[in-house]
Parts: sequence; C-alpha cells; structure tokens
Amino acid sequence: MTRSVTAPPAAPLARHRFYEDALALAIGTLFLALGVVMFGHAGLLTGGTAGLAFLIRYATGTEFSVVFFLLNLPFYLFAWWRMGLQFTVKTFCAVALLSLFAHYLPHGLVFAQLWSPLAAVLGGLLCGCGMLILFRHRASLGGIGVVVLYLQDRFGWRAGHVQMGIDGLILLGAFWTADWQRALLSVLGALAMNMTLAINHRPGRYLAV
Repeated sequence: MTRSVTAPPAAPLARHRFYEDALALAIGTLFLALGVVMFGHAGLLTGGTAGLAFLIRYATGTEFSVVFFLLNLPFYLFAWWRMGLQFTVKTFCAVALLSLFAHYLPHGLVFAQLWSPLAAVLGGLLCGCGMLILFRHRASLGGIGVVVLYLQDRFGWRAGHVQMGIDGLILLGAFWTADWQRALLSVLGALAMNMTLAINHRPGRYLAV
C-alpha cells in the first residue's frame, strides 16, 4: 500500500514594510533618473511616458521633468480605479521623485565624455533595473506603466513584452525628431530596458505586495 504525500501549504507572502517600500522608491527612481540623464545627454529617446516626455522636450524645449510630471496626471484616476489607492500613492511618489532627480542630478553629475552607444545600453539597463524595483514594490512610473502592470495582473501578459510593443510605437517618433543613428540607438536603449523587464519580471515568478 502506498502512502500519498501531501505537499505542505505554501507560506503566505510577506508584505514589504513601509521603510522597504520607501527605500525601493528612492533607489529605483534614482537609477531611472541616471538613465534618463544619460539618454538626454546623448540626445536619445526612450519608451513609455518618459519617451513621450522626451519627444515633447525635443520639439518644444520644455524641461523633461515638468513634461513628465504633467503627462502622468490623467493616469492617476485609472490607477486608483483599477489598481487601488496604495498603488496610486506609490506611483505618484515615484513620478515626483523621478521628476526631482532628473532635474537636480545634472547639477551634481556632468559627463565630460559619453559614447552614445554606451549611453543607450547603460541607460536602458539602468531604466530597466529601476522599473523592476518599482514593479516589485507595487509601484510604477504612471502613464503607460500603469496600463502595462494592469494587463499583466489581469490577463497575465508579460510586462516586458507589452512594454516593448508600446515602446516600439513611441520610438517611431525618433525617426522624425532625430537623425537615423540616434533613432537606432534609441531603439537599442529601449531593447536593453525591456529585455531586463522581460527576463526578470514574469507572472508567477515573483509576486510582491
């Protein structure tokens, strides 16, 4: 007679503490701000709401941090409705922190020389790591990131793949605002960012609350 072996019940997920969320928001947005500064120094674009902010910046000369903050305002209602108050508050804080870091970081960090392909790859990896930190603490950079996270939570669609598709459409604007070399480097940066998310942020592999 064989005895059936019952697997032990899964341990409940441990919630992040308040200070852990606060540190994650600060570190994640600092990584993102450094990536954004590198993109801006090299005259490159990126994807998501930040990419739209760069397009407006290059077209009008308006400061990136101001445009980025304003673009996110309409998405907070959707975030509150579909993702909850806590997610919305964290996202608002992340957007505000990124806007502040992107504004003040160039005052303390100046690149004497930055090779554009290196800016594309390192900037993309930094942005991907920063977004990954935010996602794992149930936050985003607002805008398109809110929609991407909702689609992953609701339908199981991989965040990196969805983000990559949307970013591809946004980066088409690079071919109208920049020369073909910078446009292709912008695509390279977006690939580096989204591959980081696609590899490291999969439904069911990591679930933080």
